[in-house]
Amino acid sequence: EDVDIPSRRVLITGATGLLGRAVFKEFNENNWNAVGCGYRRAQPRFEQINLLDSIAVHDIIHDFQPHVIVHCAAERRPDIVESQPDAASQLNVAASANLAKEAAGVGAFLIYISTDYVFDGTSPPYKETDVPNPLNLYGKTKLDGEKAVLENNEETAVLRIPVLYGEVERLEESAVTVMFDKVQFSNKSANMDHWQQRFPTNVKDVAAVCRQLAEKRMLDPSIKGTFHWSGNEQMTKYEMACAIADAFNLPSSHLRPITDSPVVGALRPKNAQLDCSKLEMLGIGQRTPFRAGIRESLWPFLVDKRWRQTVFH
Repeated sequence: EDVDIPSRRVLITGATGLLGRAVFKEFNENNWNAVGCGYRRAQPRFEQINLLDSIAVHDIIHDFQPHVIVHCAAERRPDIVESQPDAASQLNVAASANLAKEAAGVGAFLIYISTDYVFDGTSPPYKETDVPNPLNLYGKTKLDGEKAVLENNEETAVLRIPVLYGEVERLEESAVTVMFDKVQFSNKSANMDHWQQRFPTNVKDVAAVCRQLAEKRMLDPSIKGTFHWSGNEQMTKYEMACAIADAFNLPSSHLRPITDSPVVGALRPKNAQLDCSKLEMLGIGQRTPFRAGIRESLWPFLVDKRWRQTVFH
């Protein structure tokens, strides 16, 4: 019998990554025909596309004719960007510009995922109209990517988001979940940053925002330009680590708050809180409480499952 394939088509880049997997799942489960592409980890689930190969990008977009493209692929690790600036710029800027051109060619609505790191963190909260001033090269490449997509395709939406967490394949996939081992192994003290203010955001929520934005856009062509989305719980890494410990009924006395600004690695903004009222006024948004979201994300990595009784009953 015929399988009913939904007529709304979405292409997701970086579909193998933390955010991309959530975006793919969100569209796929809400009656969209979703195709994901990745590079190193693509097969067998996703199309393998090198985004720096403009012919391959052209071909998949012209073959699939997506209505929407969600561009999640990026080099998003600030310290890696500092050490490999050319490669990061190729992916974050050049590939994004090309994708915007190709999207315009088939009339697809492009959602370019950007970051709160386009701001210097000195005067939060930041509205979409505030002037960016990135402190590190990662923020600069993402800002250059924003400009490049909007120059090549004025129908684009730029969606800036902060630090992400969610259902990870490995703890290192997120700057939030990577702390779990330090929380669990309480036999040695762990220093935790208690200087930078963050707004941890669940990838499921960002995925829902992308889908809602896409569906609104199908009805209203004025939906374009720059948007902000973020969780609304302000926490330092130290506070996140304590909340994680609390969520799993683990001790936290071994965690040590460090209140000095970090001296190693790429500069980070102290507080780049995003004002999300523009999307909220459109009726777009979803927020998972941090404790619920982090428990769901980290449960598979809990070493001592005996806590199960106290956590869930």
